Amino acid sequence: MFTITYSRVATRTLRRIPANAAATIREKIAELAENPNAPNANVQPLRGRDELRLRFGDWRVIYRIDQDAETIRVRLIRPRGSAYR
Repeated sequence: MFTITYSRVATRTLRRIPANAAATIREKIAELAENPNAPNANVQPLRGRDELRLRFGDWRVIYRIDQDAETIRVRLIRPRGSAYR
């Protein structure tokens, strides 16, 4: 299982959004941490960046996988419209 680290921005977002949405996003990230290389229809690589996107409803989680350290680094959690700016 991979370790999950959250940036300050991602942590702040999780505190500000509704509790049920934050809990579900944390669950999805925890499922991803069990096997981040498993095929998943909601995960896509971002063009022009060395990051991936996890889609959950109207929310997007932008993250990076560090295979050597076995860590998933969550950089950003945003609504769909503002996640890619």
